[in-house]
Amino acid sequence: MSEQPHPDLSKLGPLRGIVEALSLFTILPGPYLTDIDRRLARRAITAFPWLGLCLGVVAGGIVALVLGLGAGSWLAGVLALCWLAGATGGFHLDGVADTADGLGSRAAPDKALEIMKRSDIGPMGVISILLVLLVDAAAVVSLAGTTGSGAWWRVAVLVALGPAMGRAAILFATMAGVPCARPGGFGSLVAGVTTPTSASINLTALGCVCALAGWVAGGWVWCLVVFGCAAASLLTARGWIHHLVRRLSGMTGDTFGSINEVTQMTFWVLTALIVAAVS
Repeated sequence: MSEQPHPDLSKLGPLRGIVEALSLFTILPGPYLTDIDRRLARRAITAFPWLGLCLGVVAGGIVALVLGLGAGSWLAGVLALCWLAGATGGFHLDGVADTADGLGSRAAPDKALEIMKRSDIGPMGVISILLVLLVDAAAVVSLAGTTGSGAWWRVAVLVALGPAMGRAAILFATMAGVPCARPGGFGSLVAGVTTPTSASINLTALGCVCALAGWVAGGWVWCLVVFGCAAASLLTARGWIHHLVRRLSGMTGDTFGSINEVTQMTFWVLTALIVAAVS
C-alpha cells in the first residue's frame, strides 16, 4: 500500500486522526479512505481513545435524556448500548463473539484462528455477546440507582468515559513487541504502530480527563474513584492482551474488538461497584 499521506484530510490538522478513525472504525458518515497505509493506521489508532470519548459523550447524552425524563434506567442503558453498537456496526461485538469461539474451541492457535475467521457464530460467541450486553446494561442501571435521585448527569459522565477506556486499551495491543497472529489482515496493518511516547501522552491526557470528570461529578472522592477505575480497567486490558497473545500467538482484528468490549465493561462494572460502596 502507498505510504503517501491522504491529501484530502491533511487540512484538518489535529482532527485528522479522529476523522480517519471515524471512517475506519464506525459506520457513521465520513470520508472514503482510498490509501489505508501504516501512517494512516498510526494516526487513527492514536486518535482512537478520543473517538471513543466522542461516541461515549453521545451515549452519555442519551442516558441523561432518558433519566432526566424519568423513563427509567433500563431504557437509558439499553438505548445507550444500541447507539454504541449501531454506530460501530457491531464491529467490536463481532470481535467478542469470534474471539470467544476461538478461545472456547480449546484448539491450537492456528486452528483457533481458523475458527475465528469463519463467518458464522458458534454458541460461545452468542453467549459472550449476550453476557457482555447484559452486564453493560446492568452496570448502567446500577449506577443510576446508586448516584441518587436527580443525579442523571453523573451517570452520563461515567457512561461517556467507558468507550474511551475501551479504545485506549487498543494502544497497548498495538505497541511494538505485541505480535500479529495473522499476516495480511487488519492486525498486521496496525501491529506496532503505537510508540511508548504516543501511548504515554494519550493515556496521561485521558487520565486527566477522567480525573476532571470525576471531580466535576462528585468532588475529590469521585475523582479518585473514576481515576482508579480507569487505571484498573487498563490493567485488566493488559492482562487480557497477555492471555490472547499466549493463547493465539498474537493479535487479530477480532481480538481488538474483544479488548475494547472487555475494558469498557470492566470500567463500568468497577465504577458501579465502587460508587455503590462510597455513596
